[in-house]
Amino acid sequence: MQTPLLIALVFITGSLFSGCDESPAKPDVSHIKVNLKMQRFEKDFFALDTNNLDKGFDQIRLEYHDFLNDFTGKILGLEGKDTSQWDMAIKAFIRDYRPIYDSTQKIDKGVNAAKSEIEEGLKYVKYYFPSYRLPEQFITFIGPIDAFAYSETGGSGDIITTFGLCAGLQLHLGGNSMVYNSEAGMQLYPEYISRKFDTENIAVNCMKNIIDDIHAPLQTGESMLTIMVDQGKRMYLLDLLLPDAKEEIKLGYTSAQLEAVKKSEGFIWNYFNENNLLFEKDLLKTRSFVTDGPSTVEFGWGSPGFISLYTGRQLIRAYMKKHPETSIKELLALDANKILTGAGYKPR
Repeated sequence: MQTPLLIALVFITGSLFSGCDESPAKPDVSHIKVNLKMQRFEKDFFALDTNNLDKGFDQIRLEYHDFLNDFTGKILGLEGKDTSQWDMAIKAFIRDYRPIYDSTQKIDKGVNAAKSEIEEGLKYVKYYFPSYRLPEQFITFIGPIDAFAYSETGGSGDIITTFGLCAGLQLHLGGNSMVYNSEAGMQLYPEYISRKFDTENIAVNCMKNIIDDIHAPLQTGESMLTIMVDQGKRMYLLDLLLPDAKEEIKLGYTSAQLEAVKKSEGFIWNYFNENNLLFEKDLLKTRSFVTDGPSTVEFGWGSPGFISLYTGRQLIRAYMKKHPETSIKELLALDANKILTGAGYKPR
């Protein structure tokens, strides 16, 4: 097994060549109409008169219906608690999170841009999945700073509900925000996570949530190949739904990490094969390749965490290049071994 230092040199020097690096073709979706209503829940919530919460909640309920129940019960965690405690908890949240709310006033431009990007993405969702019921609402809110939801390809403060896409702005203040760079913030979110806390990531997170809604999660105990292929399918779909989004934003890498992993594509694939990792089911041996982190320990400094997102996507791209007749529905149903055999993936 090669040492991390030697592998790190590959990422630093970029001495290898990449393999299949072609994005899927972009169809014309200009004829598809999408109506997505944006609702700024946090603005109405923080405008509540805390001396008369009942009246304020009656007004908010008229506008937000089920989301208010989700917000108070699930996001604020009041579900199951004695309702006599709700007023005190809500007043405390409004008081303590007022500085966070004030900070979100500076990101309105980014939030509006994200809404437009999501609308464009939903056109592609309708194009590729015509029977999928599109969300009709895009709701922004401010939740607890530790409200972090995990998807199949990463985590965020953004969620999907039965009626809309919801963005938790407490995790979109910008990677340089002191909220995340404080001692308490860094304990919750290391830099490799908090650097993704800007508005550029909102549309990507929302599309990832839709993809998870369309494509069911894997069962536990699968091989690294199966996990990597599943993640690759999701990243391939993300490219289809957000063809104009930055590649590094979709993958969650820095620009330098993306460039390094492209130049080391063949080296990474050979490493997996030579160390018999593709069919390994022991997560202790494969975790660093298929989960997020500041880097991939085995590949050393300069490599990204979640390296399986890139390698899995490249494997799917190679398969689709050889089998362009394959529909998206067929691709999602394909066994990982069939994809491996049919892709002929041999990056240099």
